[in-house]
Amino acid sequence: MSAPLIIAISGASGSGKSLFTENLFNAFSEKGRPVQILREDHYYRAQDHLAMEDREKTNYDHPNAFEHELLKSHLQNLRDGKSIEYPHYCFKTHTRLAKTETLQPAPVIILEGIMLLARPELLPLYNVKIFIDTPLDICLMRRMIRDVKERGRSLESVARQYEATVKPMYHQFIEPSRFTADVNVTQGGMNQIALDVIKSHISQTLL
Repeated sequence: MSAPLIIAISGASGSGKSLFTENLFNAFSEKGRPVQILREDHYYRAQDHLAMEDREKTNYDHPNAFEHELLKSHLQNLRDGKSIEYPHYCFKTHTRLAKTETLQPAPVIILEGIMLLARPELLPLYNVKIFIDTPLDICLMRRMIRDVKERGRSLESVARQYEATVKPMYHQFIEPSRFTADVNVTQGGMNQIALDVIKSHISQTLL
């Protein structure tokens, strides 16, 4: 099998990365192109050795919160035609789960995460780099809804975290990474024009 096309999709938390990723995934799956999706937040570091109160103090919006060395190794394995043991993470207990999922290589691999374009050691592995550029007030609103509904958080804790780490880390790491992208997408995951352009480019690459 030839080397896969690796697409990295980054942007602020709540910017629409997941929706854009799902739309790309659906487009290629419908055409019979096997696609694998890897999410960066599955690569948060295991914190079993820490008490819960210490886990809650971790800055999850800093690059060091992720085990990017494992992600890099997994990308290299997939590129070499090898399967990987994909980790899973629990946002309620703030640590990695013991179970993993075996993922097979595919012609298209889509990565989605906040720090993917901010790590120089990962950039050479990507064929296409996309940044979802969404206003921060919209990102905050989406993050509040998600974290309360899906992760058992309170509005107060989400707001505190946003001011303490999310916003400052966005300006320090995520916003500057937009300049490493091949494409900057506005209007979030429903930008149909951007989706069509990127789908066309990928389709031509895979011919």
